[in-house]
Amino acid sequence: MTTVILIIHIIISISIVGLVLMQRSEGGGLGIGGGNNFMSARGTADLLTRATTILAVAFFCTSILLAMLAGYGKKSTSIIDEVKQESITETENKNNSTPSVPTNN
Repeated sequence: MTTVILIIHIIISISIVGLVLMQRSEGGGLGIGGGNNFMSARGTADLLTRATTILAVAFFCTSILLAMLAGYGKKSTSIIDEVKQESITETENKNNSTPSVPTNN
């Protein structure tokens, strides 16, 4: 499942790059339009802007989904719990070990 979402994520990111490169650098949809025709300068800018917005939302959704899948099933640990566990094992090691006293034979 992660592989499929990752492939979709890559396709979306490549598409966003392509759409951004196709847009005009002079303000995109803020230029002076030539009427209400579908593929006029204004209509094309609106189409590219909408497509970029939709792909950006999809990009963020797949990013969040991939982050959730990456952390799924992992045990969340606290630093405090780790320190407590280390102190318990150190205490047990001190109690179980016999002191090493040098003996002269």
